[in-house]
Amino acid sequence: MTAQRSDTATPSLRRILGVDPAASGPTGYGVIETDGRHFQVLRYGALRIPSKRQKSSAGACLHDVHALLCQLIEEFHPHAMAVESVFTALNMRTALRLAEVRGVVLLAAEQHGVEVRSYSPREVKACVAGYGHADKKQMQLMVRALLKMEEMPEPSDAADALAVALCHIQGEQFACRFGLSASPRIQPARKVVAASAIRRQPPARISGLQPTR
Repeated sequence: MTAQRSDTATPSLRRILGVDPAASGPTGYGVIETDGRHFQVLRYGALRIPSKRQKSSAGACLHDVHALLCQLIEEFHPHAMAVESVFTALNMRTALRLAEVRGVVLLAAEQHGVEVRSYSPREVKACVAGYGHADKKQMQLMVRALLKMEEMPEPSDAADALAVALCHIQGEQFACRFGLSASPRIQPARKVVAASAIRRQPPARISGLQPTR
């Protein structure tokens, strides 16, 4: 679905691309433009890959998801991408598939220099619906109300993607209001290893000094 839009966002506007990766079902996406007070949905939908295409090769689904994300980034030039994180309660096989899809989403963002933030399903539900265990219907109703959409966002995967984008926008607004960081950045691995090594080193002995009794 596409709403009326301008090709390039003005400096006072921010565009957020929300993504709801899926292991086997459709991958939801949604682009929201905001000035901090008003929202405009530029596009939303869900990529459903036919079963014949899925069986054609092991990487067909990943290729199509990556191509879609690259197309959306190049068309809308989002300032940030909000992605739903992997649900830890999934079984191992489903979690691995979901991680693969999420990997190509992150790859597309990195290739285009787009900042990425991840949010857990419960975090998104609590932020948008005010309840961490809201069902899909409740999420669709809240997304429609918050974005003042004329119709219900369908399918539910697209509504989830819009919800992730809304979660990111509200987090940014909260951080800006209180002068906080929107989301803690991951410390570089080298610095983490170095810091750990320093903490493990025994205290240095200073020659010429005798221990006090």
